[in-house]
Amino acid sequence: ITIPMYRQNQKKLDRISLLTGENLEGIRVIRAFSKQDAENKNFREATEDLSRNVIIAGRIAAVLNPLTFMIINLAAAFIIWCGGFRVNAGDLTQGDITAFVSYMTSISLALIVLANLIGVFTKAMAAAGRISEIFDMTSSMADGTESISENDEPVIEFDHVSFRYDGASEDAVTDISFVLNKGESLGIIGGTGSGKSTIASLIPRFYDVTGGEIRIFGKKIKDYRLSEVRRFAVSVPQKAAVISGTVADNIRMGKPDATDDEIIAALKTAQAWEFVSKLPEGINAPVQQFGRNFSGGQKQRLTIARAVISKPAVLILDDSTSALDMQTDYLLRKAISEDLKDTSVIMISQRATSLKNADRIIVMEDGKCEGLGTNDELENSSPVYREIIDIQKAGE
Repeated sequence: ITIPMYRQNQKKLDRISLLTGENLEGIRVIRAFSKQDAENKNFREATEDLSRNVIIAGRIAAVLNPLTFMIINLAAAFIIWCGGFRVNAGDLTQGDITAFVSYMTSISLALIVLANLIGVFTKAMAAAGRISEIFDMTSSMADGTESISENDEPVIEFDHVSFRYDGASEDAVTDISFVLNKGESLGIIGGTGSGKSTIASLIPRFYDVTGGEIRIFGKKIKDYRLSEVRRFAVSVPQKAAVISGTVADNIRMGKPDATDDEIIAALKTAQAWEFVSKLPEGINAPVQQFGRNFSGGQKQRLTIARAVISKPAVLILDDSTSALDMQTDYLLRKAISEDLKDTSVIMISQRATSLKNADRIIVMEDGKCEGLGTNDELENSSPVYREIIDIQKAGE
């Protein structure tokens, strides 16, 4: 009876944890729109729903102990009552009855312990079932067996690649083809929802393509081990994610055995040394949870430093300089081109000025490649690119 209830309790507790996390993370938005009362109501309803179930399950579990004692006492009374007749008849002695009651009491005490264990066991079963659901999940991606070895083939090649997210009715990107050689830079620009970040997610194989093929040094990306692919192509997302610890701890995620000098060099490349050097503890300065003691631009530069310290073959900057000013953005791109000469760089940005010096630029529109070429070529051949430039110039 109680096992299904405990399972429901676990789900309801998940709901409360989710609401708590969302409210804490989005507290500024909640206050900005004066939604405190609405969120309090949602949280109160969720906790009341959980408390009702917990009380019902607790009452059922609480009945077990007194019920067990009642059965024991009734059984003892029944034995003594029946035994009295047998003693009077001479079939049993008083000692036999006393011994029997003693044995029964010992067994009953063990039953009481068992009754307590049942309550613990039912809770454990509910939790174990939910944990097993996670462990039983299998990855949809088959891991390859080969290691990546450099050759004269293109570093990355997209061959008529298409991709559709699960449950979507249309492709996120359709028929994308391009080649990226060693040390080259590729810019990707386009409107919101045009498929830029999807391309960035396909290169480290966060998803498998649904059409076409991606090749690394001439071989299918699926032939390589996932760990190899993700060391080969390092992606820096727009939303900077840093961990609590120190600045050095965060940078060493990219290279665990990095020395202090290597960390400082990576920070300089990412234009982060400017503010890290001013901290009293330097690279050992603490980083609070979610990087709350750093600004958005500072967190972005720390995540870029974490990526460049490993000197990957492919560095993907997925609009990861959006919080930087124009000058810092320029200095960052200049430093990457000078310090990572052998690294192929894929830059995704909303700013045309950030991409104009790239060897090639892809212009995305509605999941399709609207144009491919240099900045000068696209200004003459791509209406979408020309429109982006004109709009940005008008806004300056």
